[in-house]
Amino acid sequence: MGQYRLVRLGEQLKQEIATLIITHQIKDPRVSEFLTINRVEVAGDLAYAKVYVSSFMDTNSVARGVQGLQNAAGFIQSTIAKKLSIYKFPKLSFIADSSVRDGFEMVEKLNELEKHDAQARQNMQENTAHGSAAEEKKE
Repeated sequence: MGQYRLVRLGEQLKQEIATLIITHQIKDPRVSEFLTINRVEVAGDLAYAKVYVSSFMDTNSVARGVQGLQNAAGFIQSTIAKKLSIYKFPKLSFIADSSVRDGFEMVEKLNELEKHDAQARQNMQENTAHGSAAEEKKE
């Protein structure tokens, strides 16, 4: 199957799985509506699809949610297969993805560094201003 079609199928699977989560059609209590489907990578032969799941919840909640999705994989596959007309429906495997959390933490660290850098510049300017005022008093 062409790469473009695999990407399109992945996007469609992502949307359908997200809809199942949001509409609470997956009855497993571990699956929270706060789970996010980041991306879906479909294998070239349509045998498998990796579904990357993340959330801003704690890591344990995401792991439990992924386990719940994995347990409900058969239901998810059959529900989506009824909507899509493709020759072979991929076997879904769910993987916890920490890239969103890692990116958020990186932005927080960059903001802290920026704040620290601005504070250091301000202190340096104040010290320079005090130093020139002291020199003017001496003269």
